[in-house]
Amino acid sequence: MVDREPLRQRLDAGLAALQLALPDDVVAALLAYVALLARWNATYNLSAVREPAEMVTRHLLDSLAILPFVTGATLADLGTGAGLPGIPLAIVAPDRAVTLVDSNGKKTRFLRAAARELGLKNVSVVEKRVEAVEGTFDCITARALASLADMLAWGGHLLAEQGVWLAFKGRFPQDELGQIPPAFRVDETRALHVPGLDAERHVVVIKRARSNASGDHGQVVPT
Repeated sequence: MVDREPLRQRLDAGLAALQLALPDDVVAALLAYVALLARWNATYNLSAVREPAEMVTRHLLDSLAILPFVTGATLADLGTGAGLPGIPLAIVAPDRAVTLVDSNGKKTRFLRAAARELGLKNVSVVEKRVEAVEGTFDCITARALASLADMLAWGGHLLAEQGVWLAFKGRFPQDELGQIPPAFRVDETRALHVPGLDAERHVVVIKRARSNASGDHGQVVPT
């Protein structure tokens, strides 16, 4: 049994640092997700992070740090693994339809169980390789999936015409920025400051290239 009170204190402090004010029921659902992940992780090894307190920092707060960049009515989380950042983003925005994509059956079983137990009616789970997924989405998230060029080659067809792709990166991905396929452009790159995490985090914001754009690589902000 996970003691949720110290987890709540850590989450509350992190949310305050991120300047996010969430209702009590949303905070409770986020902690319920951590408790569920910790329970399943003991058997199925879904995450390398073993301690629930570290899950609050490395999973919840790390995921929610990109919330200001998330937009649109539909979101696809590619290579979602244990549901990151897709499940935390679905919990805080129940009106947004969130599709969790992963080809690993063990992980998708957990995702379906989590959506059911947490009552996430806005979540659907797709057990496919990214290349085989159909449809388009207003927002796409990808956390440690691949290089920028590879992830766009695999899943670029899923991005709506006016959509936004949010790629999580650790260090500033200087070498990858020049390898973006010509159909896309980097709108901006921002450093993320995750409370309690002593590691670099960046989000690369990618959009479809404008037909009249020429050499426009957007705003790059390394720090």
